[in-house]
Amino acid sequence: MLIEISEAKVQPVVSIRTTTTLELLPHVIGESYMKIMSYLQELGEQPVFAPFTAYHNLDMQNLDVEMGFPVAKLLPEKGNMKARELPASKVISSMYKGPYSGMEQPYCEMTKWLEENGYTATGVSFEYYFNSPQEVSESELLTKIVMPIR
Repeated sequence: MLIEISEAKVQPVVSIRTTTTLELLPHVIGESYMKIMSYLQELGEQPVFAPFTAYHNLDMQNLDVEMGFPVAKLLPEKGNMKARELPASKVISSMYKGPYSGMEQPYCEMTKWLEENGYTATGVSFEYYFNSPQEVSESELLTKIVMPIR
């Protein structure tokens, strides 16, 4: 598995942050993406990169998650859709191909890489989804895992 280190630039996003359980997560992600896409169309805006889910904790019964889309500029907020900037940061990333149920392995490898290279994760990890289970088979799912580090 290839792990890359890079500098992420400041990135405006529109996102919805909520808490959910692991079981309800796919529904919450899908609903959030549809709501945000509808709002972006209303504004005449387009995402500038793949949709993401940010995991602010790993408590599977009370997941603190944020679903969103990178956009070209800060946009107005609406209801529970927030506009913010992801800060510039040093990150490690890896592209994972396969079912979501197999994502524990790349996370373990990335955590091991951090330890071996003297870095610490900030505690938030991002998953950028380049396709969806509605479009391709599970074995063809492409997810970029990004971890801000210090």
